Parts: sequence; C-alpha cells; structure tokens
Amino acid sequence: MNVQINSSWQQVLQQQFEQPYFTEIVSFLKTEKAAGKIIYPPGSQIFNAFNLTPFNEVKLVILGQDPYHGKGQAHGLSFSVPTGIKPPPSLANIFKELQTDIGLTIPAYEGNLTSWAQQGVLLLNSALTVRDAEPASHANLGWSIFTDAVIEALSFHKQQLVFLLWGKYAQQKTKLINSDKHLILQAPHPSPFSVHTGFLGCKHFSKANNWLVQNGIAPIDWSIKQTI
Repeated sequence: MNVQINSSWQQVLQQQFEQPYFTEIVSFLKTEKAAGKIIYPPGSQIFNAFNLTPFNEVKLVILGQDPYHGKGQAHGLSFSVPTGIKPPPSLANIFKELQTDIGLTIPAYEGNLTSWAQQGVLLLNSALTVRDAEPASHANLGWSIFTDAVIEALSFHKQQLVFLLWGKYAQQKTKLINSDKHLILQAPHPSPFSVHTGFLGCKHFSKANNWLVQNGIAPIDWSIKQTI
C-alpha cells in the first residue's frame, strides 16, 4: 500500500501498512468521504507528525489522544493548531506550564508547534483522524494499533528518548516503552478538568531538556514565535 509518509518511517512501519487492519482504515476513510463526512485533519496532513519529524531525528514524544474535531484546528500534530487559530484550552494550559517552568512568553493567538516537530519532538496522536464535531469518532478504527507500533518501534530502535505521557490514556502506553533506556515523564492531562491536579508544576519541559543534555543531545527550544 502506498502511504505518503517520510521514507525513514516508511522503512520502519512498512509491515503495518501491509496489515489487514490498515487496509480497513483506508477503506473506512474513503467510505466516510464518499458519504460526505468531513474528516480532520485534511488527508495531506494525516501523517504530518511523521513527515515533519523523521524517525532518525526523534528526540522526544508528546502523546495525544484524538485530533481536534473543530474546523481548521487539526493539522496532524498532537495539541498543535495551525497559525491563526486560537489555542484550545489544553494547549493554553501547556503554555501556562511553559511559562512557569522555563519562563517563556507565549503569544495569545499562536498555537502552531511545527517548530517543535522540526527539532525532533514527535507530536503523536493515538488516533490520526476524527469526524467533524464528533470527538473520538475514529478512536476504535484501528489507529491505536498503528500508533502503538510506532511507540514500540521508537522504544526498541532508539536510545535516550523522552516520552511525555499526560493523562491516564497516554499513561497506558508505558508498557510499550523500555524505561531502562528512555525517560518517561507522567502527569495529569492539561485539560481544564484535570490541569490543577498535577499538570501545572510538573516541570516536564525543563526535566526533558535536562535529560537530553545529560545524554549529549541538543535540548529543545520550546519558544513559540508569533507568526501573524
């Protein structure tokens, strides 16, 4: 099956693309579109995280659950929104933690995290698509089989990665990660419903950079630059 994805990921994940479950995902998405359903993100951006962050450049993984289901919000990167879209509540709370943790000034209307992805931050959602205005509508489609395979491949083939697992769903993925060679940082989800139970104050951004530096890896520039 021909999937438009960065060649480094194509090599690692080729077996997944050939599995029946993946064929079923593609068939389902085609059926949805044929029925007039609006799917996010646009088809060209479904594998955006992989195309912006080649396998050999991954330093850190931030795991989300579902793409944003509002018009214009999802562009294939977990928690991120395109330039010009106001940051949703969870992203705004991530920015609050960035301010208190490392003192960054965050623009009010900039939520595009592409610069993180280009530095080796894999912004991975567990499900890569969603139906308009229907959260978790594709959660049981089979995407989690694919993204679990991504996490396992990273854990097995890479060294000294950082995994940021926010919320109970993301934390279920710890079993896929070799904690003897990777750093796993866990905190409550940055959602307004749980942000005050331990996400604010978790200092994951400074802890992640400290780990990278200690292992001879260039740290992440977490700054968010206003582009409009």
